[in-house]
Amino acid sequence: MSVYVYAITKEAHPLGLDDVRGVGEDPAELRTVNSAGLAAVVSEAPEVLSVSRRDVEAHHEVQEQLWSDGTILPLSFGFVAEDESAVEALLRERAEAYAQRLDELTGRAEFNVKGVADEDALLRAILTESPQARELNETIREGGGTYEDRLALGELVAGEVQARQQALGEEALAALRPYILAEQLSPPSQQYFVNASFLVDSERSEEFAEAGGELAEALGEGVELRLRGPLPPYSFV
Repeated sequence: MSVYVYAITKEAHPLGLDDVRGVGEDPAELRTVNSAGLAAVVSEAPEVLSVSRRDVEAHHEVQEQLWSDGTILPLSFGFVAEDESAVEALLRERAEAYAQRLDELTGRAEFNVKGVADEDALLRAILTESPQARELNETIREGGGTYEDRLALGELVAGEVQARQQALGEEALAALRPYILAEQLSPPSQQYFVNASFLVDSERSEEFAEAGGELAEALGEGVELRLRGPLPPYSFV
């Protein structure tokens, strides 16, 4: 019978699971599969596993409950093994690597940081601070601009937006890196000028959160910094 796997930890973990439910419309009981000094937290896999808010939240709630009591290796949503024997075999095969990574992650947490710049605020700043953009914009608004003027303004603004978002991202990373042990960066996008996950020593979690708050203020009007954490080390497994 196939099993859904939530996380791997050491057998000594308290494994307090009484207050959480697993995935599926009618969640099966959570249990563990043990081997080589490790424990995998599993449940019977539902016949239909949907990427629904209910199941994704249940998946993360199990992991966060486990993490609140000790170090875990959280698996990505949707990990299904053929049966318990397959899970046992995996634990035996990877026992040394899993145990080492659990030791490395002990006392550490993940923080996720996303930065969003208001597009209208960026455009206003560019048209105020760039003489060339301001001149082109005024010419076009007065009805004297050509197609080439509009094209030049569009290219100029797009380049300025990209440059300013890159500068914001670099400023955010420079401010937060002194507090971290490792990082996972996603490429800047139209939505986020920074999208990063940081591994932080638990003893510095409060410092990191305070630095994030100070950074949010320093970045100024029209810029939002979204900080989530401390979290299980999803990005560092």
